[in-house]
Amino acid sequence: MSLTTQLYPAEIHCGSWDAGHIQGIAVDEANGYVYSSFTRMLVKSDFQGNILGTVEGFVGHLGDLDFNLDDGRVYGSLEYKAEQAFYAAIFDVEQITRVGMNAEDSGVVTAVYLKEVVADYTADMDGDGVFDGDTASTADHRYGCSGIDGISFGPEFGNEHGPQQLMVAYGIYGNPSRTDNNYQVILQYNVSEWSRYEGPLNQADPHRSGPEEVNAKYFVYTGNTRYGVQNLSYDKVHKLWFLGVYRGSKPEFPNHNLYVVDGTVQPALQLLEGQRGEEKGLVLPLLQEGVFSEETGLYGWEFKADVGFDPLSDGSFYVARNFYDYSSGRRQESARLELYRWHGVPPMGFSRV
Repeated sequence: MSLTTQLYPAEIHCGSWDAGHIQGIAVDEANGYVYSSFTRMLVKSDFQGNILGTVEGFVGHLGDLDFNLDDGRVYGSLEYKAEQAFYAAIFDVEQITRVGMNAEDSGVVTAVYLKEVVADYTADMDGDGVFDGDTASTADHRYGCSGIDGISFGPEFGNEHGPQQLMVAYGIYGNPSRTDNNYQVILQYNVSEWSRYEGPLNQADPHRSGPEEVNAKYFVYTGNTRYGVQNLSYDKVHKLWFLGVYRGSKPEFPNHNLYVVDGTVQPALQLLEGQRGEEKGLVLPLLQEGVFSEETGLYGWEFKADVGFDPLSDGSFYVARNFYDYSSGRRQESARLELYRWHGVPPMGFSRV
């Protein structure tokens, strides 16, 4: 029996819920806990699939998750598009002790407002003086920004031995008619002094407390994908960043559902393609492995990693598989985590453990 199969079950069930589909996962290896986001709730379970607690009552979109080894808390992307409020939600997971805890009054959740996201989401790109709101059918939203989803801790790009940073990836509207939405956009934050910004969650009156600027802003050229990076994860064993996406629809691009960035490669300041004016940004090249497209020069992988994906310390990965559960007599959202290992052989790059 391998070390991986001794430590980690081949499958972990995440329960069945009257909620949205699973969006992201975070694994606390040291304590044997799994955290799962089901769009409007957070679920805490153990490696045997026992449900230990839930945080409920989110009216916004709770997306991808990651566990911060430095402070022992779980961070997640949280969107309130109608209120033009986007947050890093922070869960004090030690306080999650029962099912049915409320997101606003339990003391479990705080949030930090992400001003940069709001600025790009609300950008009046056509200059008509009107922001068109939550729709893909518009020229508004800088880079096609629909908000945020993918989130992960890891070192800054090109500095594998550097301190942990929080990376937050944009959602990007799927719009085949635009040329300025072909990049994935990733923001970098140093959260070591974020306590000054943290505020309790008040969904009726969202607060605006957060950093004025990002530490860095990166661009990854993949072609347009539907809602950008769904799951963002750093694998410290292989020093790779994984970007799980919903496939795009532009026929000129390969439209893979997984892209990989080499974390050891420095970003390069380059002219961003397809923008309305000349604009430069820090561009991260894709890992030069996988399925290659001669037409675009892009590499990618054929592996579903868009509803929960978390690298483990031994080089294996938990990957969420969502499905409907009708055992209660009604349709509920459910998911199981499957254990995989990265071997890098295209088209998938992964095999089940």
